[in-house]
Amino acid sequence: MKALAAGIGAVFLSPLLIAGTGMTLAASAEAVQTTGSVSNCLTDIDAGKVADQVTKILDGASGEEVRVEGLDLPTEQIPHAQTIVATGISLDVPKKGQIIALATAMQESRLRNLNYGDRDSLGLFQQRPSQGWGTAQQIRDPVYASERFYKALLAVDGWQQMTVTQAAQAVQKSGFPDAYAQWEPLATALQKAIAATFPGNSDSSGKDTGAAAPSGCSTQDGSQYGPIPEGAVPTGYSIPKDADPRARTAIDWAMHQLGTMYQWGGSCTAPHGPDPMGRCDCSSLMQQAYAKAGIQLTRTTYTQVNEGKAVSVKALKPGDLIFSRGTAARPEHVGMYMGEGLVIEAPRTGRPVRITPLKDWDVLAARRVL
Repeated sequence: MKALAAGIGAVFLSPLLIAGTGMTLAASAEAVQTTGSVSNCLTDIDAGKVADQVTKILDGASGEEVRVEGLDLPTEQIPHAQTIVATGISLDVPKKGQIIALATAMQESRLRNLNYGDRDSLGLFQQRPSQGWGTAQQIRDPVYASERFYKALLAVDGWQQMTVTQAAQAVQKSGFPDAYAQWEPLATALQKAIAATFPGNSDSSGKDTGAAAPSGCSTQDGSQYGPIPEGAVPTGYSIPKDADPRARTAIDWAMHQLGTMYQWGGSCTAPHGPDPMGRCDCSSLMQQAYAKAGIQLTRTTYTQVNEGKAVSVKALKPGDLIFSRGTAARPEHVGMYMGEGLVIEAPRTGRPVRITPLKDWDVLAARRVL
């Protein structure tokens, strides 16, 4: 397999070197300018379609015949992705490691073998000769660059329990540590499609050990906080800075009601007051929290499930309403997603307003009301 990876690298690297510097300098400038910008997560990747397009490229199709969301130059980018996966297979790196490598290269170079970058950064992973990654010539060799990335990744203690973005950042130490997450869905689809082209690797290479942590791009499940005492804010949580300001206002107001007791039918207009009917039930907590942000919601869970627009639970944003119990059309409970895999809710009689991990929810529907 080592020879396989080296052979692939030689085949796909040579045309780039022969092509001259003009095109790669332009590509480099574009990639470096966009490195710090996190685009919208590619949450709706169709793995089957990606596999079809990857096969076309590897069978010699032109770029005009291939369309892969997230890849502007597939005839250049897919072969580099193949090199990264092949190198991972040759080193017996688990599937998750290959996905991390692909997501890293997508963010750092857009899967282009750049001869330009920030300071002395070069190649697929924008590795720096001055930081001990190798000589400039070595780093421009996609097989060498992939091997060096994998070796650094495997040296990170506990990398398989990290999110893709955490593991990538542990290796890269980027100034934009959250940017890798956006590429995980596409990296996952590419890894699966490319690994299937190698004999004996119809699903993935290597053996995954350790549970995959949730991605920073797909929704986290809150398990990283462990048990959360009722009425408490988990240590380390803060409202995400990139949340919509109205969502921040709603979440902040709801958090000020933590520890107040649930009251079915309560208006949530005076949760800390002596009148039980001023306390919150699940839907009045949502209504009053968003009222403080200038957004009017209807009063009941049954009607709030029709507010705003439907969103995938895999792409939740802070402030989204999530629904459980009953049915998707007529849910009986609602909470507000806070980011970081956490939900604030007024749960039921005898329980206070609290924060719970998303993993404890059987989500029937999710709505974005902003």
